[in-house]
Amino acid sequence: MESKKILIITYYWPPAGGPGVQRWLKFAKYLPEFGWKPIIFIPENPSYPLIDESLMKDVPKDLEIIKTKIWEPYQLAEKLNKSNKKFKAGQFDVGNNQSWKSKLSIWVRGNFFIPDARVFWVSPSVKFLEQYLKINNIDVVVTSGPPHSMHLIGLNLKKKFPNLKWIADFRDPWTEISYYKHLKLTNKSDKKHRQLESEVFKNADITLATSYTDAENFRKNGANALCITNGFDESDSSNSQNLKTSNSPTKFTLSYIGVLEQLRNPENLWKVLDDLVKANREFAENFRLKFVGRIDDKILDSIENSALNKHIENLGYLSHEKAVSEMANSSMLLITNFPNESSKGIIPGKIFEYLATEKQIISFGPNDADVSKILDETKAGKHFGYQDSESIRAFILEKFNLWKSGNLLENTQNIEQFSRRNLTKQLSEIL
Repeated sequence: MESKKILIITYYWPPAGGPGVQRWLKFAKYLPEFGWKPIIFIPENPSYPLIDESLMKDVPKDLEIIKTKIWEPYQLAEKLNKSNKKFKAGQFDVGNNQSWKSKLSIWVRGNFFIPDARVFWVSPSVKFLEQYLKINNIDVVVTSGPPHSMHLIGLNLKKKFPNLKWIADFRDPWTEISYYKHLKLTNKSDKKHRQLESEVFKNADITLATSYTDAENFRKNGANALCITNGFDESDSSNSQNLKTSNSPTKFTLSYIGVLEQLRNPENLWKVLDDLVKANREFAENFRLKFVGRIDDKILDSIENSALNKHIENLGYLSHEKAVSEMANSSMLLITNFPNESSKGIIPGKIFEYLATEKQIISFGPNDADVSKILDETKAGKHFGYQDSESIRAFILEKFNLWKSGNLLENTQNIEQFSRRNLTKQLSEIL
């Protein structure tokens, strides 16, 4: 039987690094097993915030990839103010850390580029794909955002081809995302963002969310929304299986892997750890705090002025492959989310790779977060609010004592539901 064809419109694709690229890369890898032939549509000359060549190995050799040129104003913005590089990854200086240049750049980004600075790719892409769809028999089109401009390509194609089956995949929400309120929008711009989002929700045949809460919120706003979370790829985690058994760290190592910006900074954790290294000699002799990825300078500065400074190992950004090894070579893993209630639906992609290592996870974010449900269900760790301290201290000491006696590797359960192959099976059933 001939495979059905699925056209995936995405901005992020290898060699882009970071978690955003991996969702559809992994779906594309496993879809052929379920009778679907993926075709990828990406920009020819994108401006990626992170590069990770190691992800290229996951791109199937025979995958059809179509590219067209994009014009985006970020190169110009970065010349004016180098902190604009953060915006590409959805990061912002906040509060007193904002210079006037940052304030101006954020205002321009929110009000001039709606929904984002990749909006200039929408018209040429629609024009190109209109011809492509006439000649090629495509069964389903998927748009993956952010950047949410990708959904505008889908919206325009759906208007031109009403019978086209269209899935809008939201890796992050649009107007519900935590930094939306930091965009300094005028009323007119805010209205425009919300109107476009609403059109996408109403016109897409299916809206996919990566968390249970997001799917629920999208349904409230008129979308036919379902949740397929992100996950871990067995072939990535099998590389770490050997490390897991043979490379147990000689220090009690708490690791944070990924990007950490000011809005998700667990200050209460640093305070607890600072107190522990000062008051508990045995803990101080054995503790190490490891960062792998891009940690905001302001966060590093604040920690460097504390007793924790002597215990930090900052490895900087590493390839995905090496980052997975560093996860495996840790005693505990840290994950953080935005503290506000509206972010309880964010499930950071790396939690699934954390799960695959079977290490204990300490998580921060709002109460009743989706992450908390996953940790409870898999027995893989504990979720805390940004005000907790005594319970954090007790949790860390409990794990430290287990580590000392060699019993830290606890039994996780039900994690296979989050494997990329099983999630692709779920997607194929929806398709």
